[in-house]
Amino acid sequence: MKKLLIVTALIELTTGLLLIPFPSVMATILFGSPIDSPVALTIARVAGVALISLGTAFWLGRDEKQGKALKGLVTAMTIYNIGVIIVFIYGAIILGLSGIGIWPVVSVHLAMAVWCIMSLLKNHPKQE
Repeated sequence: MKKLLIVTALIELTTGLLLIPFPSVMATILFGSPIDSPVALTIARVAGVALISLGTAFWLGRDEKQGKALKGLVTAMTIYNIGVIIVFIYGAIILGLSGIGIWPVVSVHLAMAVWCIMSLLKNHPKQE
């Protein structure tokens, strides 16, 4: 599970660090439209801080072997990945958003969700 934690940490930290200073650029890449209101820019930057927080939690947890905290962390990330997939697909199909990065991001989050689920199932203690 250590590789999952490291990869997740690096993805989320990098995204958060890019989102804070460049929210409009990131929105254009992801959704095909820049962010132009102060409220939206602020919300995007808060999302960047949240991603840095997630990335930091995964980075600090990378050496954990097993336990409830690790299971909770990976379960939370599974929910996050599935949520991002749903929101981005909704944006693409229903709202017509079409940035060059939208489908690659969906693909990465799908792969990460599957990896999280597989890790949770693999590390699930067997009931006797």
